Amino acid sequence: MAFEQLPNDTMMLLSVINTKLRDTYASLDALCEDLDVDAKEIKEKLKGIGYEYNQELNRFV
Repeated sequence: MAFEQLPNDTMMLLSVINTKLRDTYASLDALCEDLDVDAKEIKEKLKGIGYEYNQELNRFV
């Protein structure tokens, strides 16, 4: 799943990423490696709507 296959809508992206982090992946790095997406790109897009990755919680808050 490349970044282009993730939702373009940032709120949907937030939901998809947080769900995958909760249900499947122990870290954002693991998710990005498995889905072949760039963590920096995801972080930048979600930062634009006020969310940042919290490693301790393993989710964007």
